[in-house]
Amino acid sequence: MTRIDLDELVTEQRNPHTMNLDEFSLAEACRRMNAEDQTVAGSVQKQLPQIEQAVAAIINAFNQKGRLIYLGAGTSGRLGVLDAAECVPTFGVAATQVVGLIAGGPQAMTKAVEGAEDSLELASQDLKKIQLTAADAVVGIAASGRTPYVIGGLNYAREVGAATISLACNRPAQISQFAQIAIEIDCGPEFLTGSTRLKAGTAQKMTLNMLSTLSMVGIGKVYNNLMVDVLPTNAKLVERSKRIIMDACGVDYHTAAHYFEQADGQVKVALVMLLTKCSKEKAKQKLAQKAGFVKRAVNEKD
Repeated sequence: MTRIDLDELVTEQRNPHTMNLDEFSLAEACRRMNAEDQTVAGSVQKQLPQIEQAVAAIINAFNQKGRLIYLGAGTSGRLGVLDAAECVPTFGVAATQVVGLIAGGPQAMTKAVEGAEDSLELASQDLKKIQLTAADAVVGIAASGRTPYVIGGLNYAREVGAATISLACNRPAQISQFAQIAIEIDCGPEFLTGSTRLKAGTAQKMTLNMLSTLSMVGIGKVYNNLMVDVLPTNAKLVERSKRIIMDACGVDYHTAAHYFEQADGQVKVALVMLLTKCSKEKAKQKLAQKAGFVKRAVNEKD
């Protein structure tokens, strides 16, 4: 087996602040781990220009009827799958609009699939299965910045003509060479040597939150700071939907509940009905004409 040289990866280096971790008191271990975690947001901040470019590319993909596709292995893959899954109820998108691919398939979410992340061909096969197109945006996630599964996926996405974005926690990262936009977040050595589900995982989660949330803002899924395309799939989300209507329109609970029902559970429609004093059909028409942006529909002059 060919030796993999990890010496240059900061995520594999030993943290000088935790060399005697196994001798720390519980209180000291908690304090030091928390101190390490507090450095993550600052590390992400340094990559905001690249994150902004990535969000713009994803918005452009959505506007072309394309998709956001995450791909990764291990913790990186699981974080991508998680972010993709959360977009459905939060923003009311189809499960096919934001897709998470993990090396080894769905079973790898709970159990490692041996050798899957080391394949350069597996990701291209996975992308072919979902019929990747040039309209899509692909985000390859790898804490190490060298995962073959991610490299293979980004390379195939580039051949297809899709927008390519890489997210790594080492600088310089090998996967950056295969992406149009490279996000490289250096959080320093992990609290527990090599355990990239810690600071690196937190940095990846924060970044994915930004990519998905801000791209959804960019396609009209938000009014002010309210998630107006939320899917009311359970009792809590039904009540959240009514509260959104109350907050956005300054009405009481009874009024919000009435318009929520009149709008067939579509918060956006209820908002436009209330704010412009129009019918459900007219509200839907206004939204359609303004690409789903509530503020544009409300400010439109009849």
